[in-house]
Amino acid sequence: MLNKSEFNQIRQEMHRLDAKREEIIQLSREIISLSKQIIYAAQRDDLKTASPVIKTIKEKSTKLKKINIITDTNINSVAFQEYVEAIAFYEFVKNKRIPTRASLGVSAEDYLSGLCDLTGELVRKAIYDVIHKKFDEAARIKELVHGIYGEFLKLHLRNGGLRKKSDSIKWNLKKLEEVMYDIEMKGGN
Repeated sequence: MLNKSEFNQIRQEMHRLDAKREEIIQLSREIISLSKQIIYAAQRDDLKTASPVIKTIKEKSTKLKKINIITDTNINSVAFQEYVEAIAFYEFVKNKRIPTRASLGVSAEDYLSGLCDLTGELVRKAIYDVIHKKFDEAARIKELVHGIYGEFLKLHLRNGGLRKKSDSIKWNLKKLEEVMYDIEMKGGN
């Protein structure tokens, strides 16, 4: 009648999947936390503090990518978006470049979402730079956000999470343009 050994196998399989799900959630939380630490340090040009955290976040991200199961939560996607934002911000502050999607090994949507979030951090960095009289740095940030915005305009995004998130780029660019306009009007540049 009822194959009880099959149910036993199913229970074991479900237990394994649940354990993997918990591992995904835990790793994702750690990546999100590490991302915040990197951004906080890089915002203050404290790359010495951020540098060892970069190594840790890359290791955890690689580990998360290897757990290949679908879960009922998208926390791993959020973690990859935060990872993109943190690494991209760190690389911009340190080397004046944005890493490619391929170099980060994330999905296109997670990469693009991370870049959307990155523009908000870049606004904060530009304001920090203006306060510290680094007007050329603030101008460089404005040009970067302008470039990101231009590329997003070419994507023809559907109405969805990424489309809504991409709207933030326009508003962040507007803030940067206002900051640069104020500097120009006050003769700071």
